[in-house]
Amino acid sequence: MAEQYKSREERRKKLQSNGKPKAKKKKGGIFKKIFLSLVVLGIVGILTGVGAFAYLVKDAPKLDPKLLKDPIPSKILDKDQKLLVEVGAVNREYVNYKDIPKVLENAVIATEDYRFYKHHGIDPIRLGGAVLANFQRGFGAEGGSTITQQVVKNVFLTQDKTVKRKVQEAWLSYKLEQQYTKTQIFEMYVNKVYVSRNSNGLATAAKIYYGKTLNELTLAEAAQIAGMPQSPNNYNPFDHPDLAEKRRNIVLTLMEQHGFISKQEMEEAKKVSVAATVLKPDQRTVDEKPFDSFVDAVIDEVKENTDLDIFTDGLTIYTTLDQNAQKYVYNMLNTNEIINYPDEEFQAGISLLDTKTGEIRAIGGGRNQQVKRGFNYATDTRRQPGSTIKPVLDYGPAIEHLNWGTFEMIEDKPMTYSNGKKFGNWNQTYMGPMTIRTALQLSRNTPAVQALQQVGLDKAKDFANNLGIPLKEISEAYAIGGFETGVSPLQMAGAYSAFGNKGIYTTPHAVTKIKLRDGTEISTAPEPKVVMKDSTAFMVSDMLKSVLVSPGTGTKAKVPGLPIAGKTGTTNYTAEDMEKYNIKSSSVPDAWFAGYTTNYTAAVWTGYKDMKTPISTVEGRSIAQLLFKNVMSYVSKDIDTPDFTMPNSVEKVRIEKGSMPPVLAGEFTPASEVITEYAVKGHSPKKVSEKYNKLESPVNAAAKYDEGKKEITLSWDYKTGNDNVTFDVTVDNGAGPKHFPVTGNTLTVPDIVPGTKYTFTIVAIRGDKKSDPATAAIDIPKPVDEDNQENDNGNDNGNGNGNGQGNDQGNDNGNDNGNDKGNGNGNDNGKGNGGNQGNPGDTIPPVTPPPGNPTGGQGSGSRES
Repeated sequence: MAEQYKSREERRKKLQSNGKPKAKKKKGGIFKKIFLSLVVLGIVGILTGVGAFAYLVKDAPKLDPKLLKDPIPSKILDKDQKLLVEVGAVNREYVNYKDIPKVLENAVIATEDYRFYKHHGIDPIRLGGAVLANFQRGFGAEGGSTITQQVVKNVFLTQDKTVKRKVQEAWLSYKLEQQYTKTQIFEMYVNKVYVSRNSNGLATAAKIYYGKTLNELTLAEAAQIAGMPQSPNNYNPFDHPDLAEKRRNIVLTLMEQHGFISKQEMEEAKKVSVAATVLKPDQRTVDEKPFDSFVDAVIDEVKENTDLDIFTDGLTIYTTLDQNAQKYVYNMLNTNEIINYPDEEFQAGISLLDTKTGEIRAIGGGRNQQVKRGFNYATDTRRQPGSTIKPVLDYGPAIEHLNWGTFEMIEDKPMTYSNGKKFGNWNQTYMGPMTIRTALQLSRNTPAVQALQQVGLDKAKDFANNLGIPLKEISEAYAIGGFETGVSPLQMAGAYSAFGNKGIYTTPHAVTKIKLRDGTEISTAPEPKVVMKDSTAFMVSDMLKSVLVSPGTGTKAKVPGLPIAGKTGTTNYTAEDMEKYNIKSSSVPDAWFAGYTTNYTAAVWTGYKDMKTPISTVEGRSIAQLLFKNVMSYVSKDIDTPDFTMPNSVEKVRIEKGSMPPVLAGEFTPASEVITEYAVKGHSPKKVSEKYNKLESPVNAAAKYDEGKKEITLSWDYKTGNDNVTFDVTVDNGAGPKHFPVTGNTLTVPDIVPGTKYTFTIVAIRGDKKSDPATAAIDIPKPVDEDNQENDNGNDNGNGNGNGQGNDQGNDNGNDNGNDKGNGNGNDNGKGNGGNQGNPGDTIPPVTPPPGNPTGGQGSGSRES
């Protein structure tokens, strides 16, 4: 038996060693191994996935119930503590789930998450489709977010489309559904979605766009509002009714597709015009656009200076806003009622401050701004300042550090930078020596660069930094506004306000204090600081007043009766840009005006967003001045505006015009040659002019004889403008000199003796000062037949005219009968009737003729008058 078993056993083993049984054993082993491998890989995959998932969600935020509730808005008050706006949850009409109409709920679910009531926070079916689309067309190509996920994303996460954010979103959505009911989550969604116009919540949208509550909405209106959250600004029915209507029709199609409405209801609703059903402009609630630019500044200031969240913390913010001024600035920028703008693209930025406190009273952030919290041309822009920088970087530092007076002389001439590069005025014209007042008034460039060179780059840079103009390194080109990065109107207004505030600078600010919900108050107003001597502030201010007086460059900014100091500024294109963009040489990219009174300071920039678009007309370049003029006139109309007061550190000086170096006017300097300027006390010129101590001599003296009238007219010229000058005129015809005072520039000498030479001497006199004499002479010819008249025929009736100076009628007392036959030594003693001495400068009495030369006949009797 054993052998038989053994042999059977051997036989069995032998059979097992043959092909088929052995093959079956091998096949079963491979499947087993594959299965085991898959199991292992699955376990590894699961563990890896769990690990990756755990890693990605480890930093996920917690589901803070406070964040799921509506944040508390912050109140912004104006300078009079009146409510301006609320920011944060400003525009939200909160609605409870029970008050949400079914038509709106169906529209939202059909559009955003038709399986909302079936999933647990994430929808694998919808997610799978989105994942497939993302693999095919790139990550982010299609969203698979449920309503729950959208709530999580809007409350706790960013809008970035990353794997980490999507994983965290899914995890938090699952947790949210574990803690809240579906209706609670739906209520969160309806109240939190953004619906454009700085508003949240579908109930808010119903009121804004249709003036209705949710339960008053039609199917078409509900579908339009339900479709907005995907792209609120693009689907805003006020701004884009065509896009809003297309989006609404998609919502209606989805509602019909998922069985919420019939096909007929869908088609009827699609026929309704969105543009025809939304509120008309005159029906809409007043928006807050006039205040947007200022609110922007408030938000930025709170964020920059505190750790508070203005959108959620329920703050009460006390600001510096003048509502009337802000509305005026907004209207001035956004209508053509006050300013005639060249086109709709023309931009402007305006900053209005209180000169003494640095408080911002109004901000004009730009024209035709459509987006809230958009680019603010008053605070965000950085453009080259042109010549408005000259008081800040050139003349202010020179007065401060070099004790220049407003009379300091600089020559407007071609010059060279310290690096050897030549520099000149843009039109290559030069005006020669001038005071810094004139250089600033006429905005000459080369004097400004010379001022910067003399004071030094470091001192000038520090001076500007103290005025809130942030400069790290500067070059000589900065003297005329050639900045690399530029400045904003708010920065420029802050700098100018220090000149108007006696050298005290306060950082421009919109917020004075913040009150927390618990009543704690935080003061945020910056401290004022002295940044320059009051002498510097006053003298710069006085020079800048000249800019608004002809021939200054800023006359269009002048407000009659208002003492204003200010400065124009324009920038230029490079030669390369002009050629590249076909720009005329007279065009500019930027035009500025900055100025101030003792009450208000304003800085205005104008130009285009694209610097390649030029301001190409004179009228366009003047708009900055006109904007300044209008806003300054408006805010100053009902208040007293005192002039700038000369401090004790300054003295008034009389400077002789054109003197280089400047000298004080002398006692006899003509008034027309004197300018009144200002000096830092102790730094006025020491030298007194002697130029006019000796009077200038008369010139061009000339004598002209009128034979018919027997008179000489003497004339001369004298420099005009010399007050209280008279003339001493000496007349000499050989009978001895006679002096006559004259006030004019001519003298008439009557009864001239023929055959006599008349000599004249003219001396200018003022007080005890005399000039060198001017002289003139004339020979009076004899009559042609005078030799025949020497033989007296005895017919002399005693009427011989002794032609001296003074109408000598020569009436002989001896009753000469005319029998004198000549040859008698007629001793003519006729003294004559002395004629009028004449008005000074007009006519003088006749001059006595020389002895022995009577013009009448020679008689033997004596002649008396």
